[in-house]
Amino acid sequence: MGRKRKKDQQMNFEQIELLDAGGEGNALAKIEGKVIFVKYGAPGDVVDLQIVGRKKKFSLAKITKIHTPSELRVEPFCAHYGTCGGCKWQHIDYTAQAKLKDQWTKDCMQRIGKLEIGQTLPILAAKELRFYRNKMEYTFSNKRWLYDNESLDELEHTNALGFHAPGRFDKVLAIDKCWLQDDKGNDIRNFVYDYCITHDYSFYDLKDHGGLMRNLMLRNTKAGDWMVNVVFALPEMDKILPLMEAINLEFEPKALNYCINTKLNDSVFDQEFISYKGDFEIQEELCGLKFNISPKSFFQTNPVQAEYLYNVAIDFAEIQPTDVVYDLYCGTGTITCVAAKTARKAVGVEIVEEAIEAAKVNAALNGLDNVEFLAGDMKDVFNAEFYANHGKPDIIITDPPRSGMHPKVLDYLVEIACPKIVYVSCNPATQARDLTILDAKYKAVKSQAVDMFPQTHHVENVVVLELR
Repeated sequence: MGRKRKKDQQMNFEQIELLDAGGEGNALAKIEGKVIFVKYGAPGDVVDLQIVGRKKKFSLAKITKIHTPSELRVEPFCAHYGTCGGCKWQHIDYTAQAKLKDQWTKDCMQRIGKLEIGQTLPILAAKELRFYRNKMEYTFSNKRWLYDNESLDELEHTNALGFHAPGRFDKVLAIDKCWLQDDKGNDIRNFVYDYCITHDYSFYDLKDHGGLMRNLMLRNTKAGDWMVNVVFALPEMDKILPLMEAINLEFEPKALNYCINTKLNDSVFDQEFISYKGDFEIQEELCGLKFNISPKSFFQTNPVQAEYLYNVAIDFAEIQPTDVVYDLYCGTGTITCVAAKTARKAVGVEIVEEAIEAAKVNAALNGLDNVEFLAGDMKDVFNAEFYANHGKPDIIITDPPRSGMHPKVLDYLVEIACPKIVYVSCNPATQARDLTILDAKYKAVKSQAVDMFPQTHHVENVVVLELR
């Protein structure tokens, strides 16, 4: 019998310089040849570290003391920074954020993809650094997460409306001010919370699945229209209707909807939303086109930067009036419709049937009769029969999820040898992996990163491929 391994001892290191930005927004250090990812660090920091997690190839650490702060450091602006799981790069100057994202994208292309890209354009940095999101989702809980300066004995109750605590599905951080969505979103959220506390509404128990108040979803447009969606766990109309009326009287949102979700999970894609007052949808304009947004619609959460992203993709595609364009993983058809303004025909494919129905409505809304949309799993739908039914594509635009494209889709792309592919990605690492497979038949001509999410490590990247 092998000797039992002793439980890992807590390890501390002093005066360690952080070298670079690493995975998931952490900073990178090397100790005795091993990679250490450091939470809330900045390249150039000299710090003391404590190891908090170990993997085979790397360890995770937190900073216990900063001896010499990096020149990239700035003062975080949010009171919830460091506890809330979002906006992890608030402590890094934005100019440096953009450069780090740009460099990471290039590193993915070179290190993972082993790619030679003809031209790499500078990153398109974000125009708005705060209040840039058009959608926020909040959770009610009767078990709030306690901040470091709080004690249960000092609290009148443990109800909270905010975000899930990192790594804890059953605990919610009470949020007073979030800097991601227009400040009116804070007013709406705080009003709903105060109303529920004052009128003794029960907050949901994420373990025992009891309580009335479950979720609050807020959407807004560049023009200033608001949608408020309230999700309840029980059909208690004597409480639901007064709250909805109070929201309506206080804010008069363009769309005010509610949903009763009695399931054990928070997903509402299979649930019905009911219009209480106003319109059921709101409408956003992108690239000269109008798009309806319903309570369950997928839509780019940073509409200002989304226009820049789409413009890059369309510029790279160089669509001609005679072209047939395929848009794979098309969502609600935003890029498909933008492409259709120039193309002879555009065909969008998406696995979510409701998204396809919304895409058809969006095409009709803009008077586009040269667009077709199909619902189905890309690896099953995108095949020889699809190709025969919809014609030979001159250009393929693909914007897959973070996991990238399915191997079957990649194989078929190689097989049909479309003259040009524009690959839009929210994860340059999986994008680089996919491009390695396509590299056998395609050369990467041009790429450009677009920053959609300031104060985070996330970045979009667009690469155009042409047949060798």
